[in-house]
Amino acid sequence: MKNKFLYFGASAILASMSLTSCNDLDTEPQNNYVTATEKADAIVNKPSLASAGVVGISSTYKQYEAVYANHIDFGWPSVMLFMDSMGPDLYGYNIGYNWFATAGQYDLGNNNNYMNNLAWYHAYKIIKSANDVIGNIDPETDNAQLQLFGAQGYANRAFMYFELAQLFQYTYKGHETLPCVPIVTELNSNDAASGIPRSTVQEVYDQILSDLDKAIEWLDACGLSTTKIADVGAKRFVSLGTAYGIRARVNLVMNNWQAAADDAAKAIQVSGATPLSIAEAGQPGFYDSEDHNWMWGIYIEPSDRVVTSGIINFPSHMGSFNDNGYWAVGAFRMISKSLYSSIPATDCRKGWWLDENGLSSNLNNNQQEFITANAADPYTQVKFGPYQGVVGTTTNANDVPLMRVEEMYLIQAEATAMAGNAAGGKTMLENFVQTYRNPEYSTTATTSTEVQEAVWNQRRIELWGEGFCYMDLLRLNKGLDRRGTGIEAVWVYNVPAPLKPFLVPNQEMETNSAITSNNDSWIRPTAVDDI
Repeated sequence: MKNKFLYFGASAILASMSLTSCNDLDTEPQNNYVTATEKADAIVNKPSLASAGVVGISSTYKQYEAVYANHIDFGWPSVMLFMDSMGPDLYGYNIGYNWFATAGQYDLGNNNNYMNNLAWYHAYKIIKSANDVIGNIDPETDNAQLQLFGAQGYANRAFMYFELAQLFQYTYKGHETLPCVPIVTELNSNDAASGIPRSTVQEVYDQILSDLDKAIEWLDACGLSTTKIADVGAKRFVSLGTAYGIRARVNLVMNNWQAAADDAAKAIQVSGATPLSIAEAGQPGFYDSEDHNWMWGIYIEPSDRVVTSGIINFPSHMGSFNDNGYWAVGAFRMISKSLYSSIPATDCRKGWWLDENGLSSNLNNNQQEFITANAADPYTQVKFGPYQGVVGTTTNANDVPLMRVEEMYLIQAEATAMAGNAAGGKTMLENFVQTYRNPEYSTTATTSTEVQEAVWNQRRIELWGEGFCYMDLLRLNKGLDRRGTGIEAVWVYNVPAPLKPFLVPNQEMETNSAITSNNDSWIRPTAVDDI
């Protein structure tokens, strides 16, 4: 008999953690099973009971070794780091301590590898948690607290299907009828036993937009802040501004240009978030979700298992100031030399990385001495600071950004230009960069596509290390060109567009009988001469 692996799952590659979310309504004190109807009735009578499931959604993003029982799996941040490491802008050395070396190798065109398994199973675990919340709330409820909670389910489910759709099929435009991923909701989850087929790209995006529309409707109607869910770490939950921000991303990929521009503007307006100033951006940071430029993030507490593990966490693999991580044994995270060279000296972000001499003007004496003493190589990142700003800390409890308001400004500029107002998009881009990053910035772009290219170059710098690099290559139909980047010679590729989608994982193909075909496999590229 086939296992219900897609949704409820059990597999040799999965660690002991369950696919279900944390929900204290699942059992009574003596472990008697509570039916879905009884849970829904209880939630209607006491809406606060639903908060456990909502917290469970955010907790699923940071599950420890939930797919692989090794140091590569620290939740969704693992997927983010994998996606960046596959591109041309972020790299690490081909050494044993670099757990993301397979991303650099780009030998991922089969149906059983780290990347396709991590993305698939973490996403569906989060979808399961979201469905648990949605399924217990009446879709016609007018209870403000339940609307706030239900919106979390809809928004997170939409976000995960959006991530899956981009990775497991070609980008939306022109590929609407191709098979994408199975859609599992609270309405058909019981069908998982007999298998759920892949829906088309169009059907998946229809589901994404429907969920986001519902989330925005409820978040707008309820008028409640995410602090109503928890007193601390409120930005781990989706606010109205964040929901608009997710929809702006979706519309950008769908080439719904004016809708993307409008959603980005709305996200800026209602979120209350403001970009980092030049002075603020001119020092290590990006570790605290309470910062005024964050809209959404993965909230990490010192007691979380990814932290108590010591080195199985985002700062361990990405950090440069902590005294407990892989960077200290040579697994540095570095920026492409060519991208670094393109950043003007007047741009405060130039100091997010060490120069060719191992120095950064963004560092104070203590920070620079620590970096120098640990022999960090040139171009190593110093963008992400240590937990609570403490140099040499052994506590790797940094929050991980999922959305910053700066991205919304860049989406608005690109989408405005692509909607037919190239001059307006150019002005938006120049105003943003001049105000918040480089007072001397200007671009010679005049056409819509030239402005789009200029925005992409800014995205590569601004969003470096935050999981956007590879997704941008896919949506912009760009190849993978690593020439001149400084990446290992054996990983210097020049792969033409379009980059191929990932294959549905082997375990899913074996256990979900409704999936009858997979994407085409592809082989590791051949290295080319560097330039």
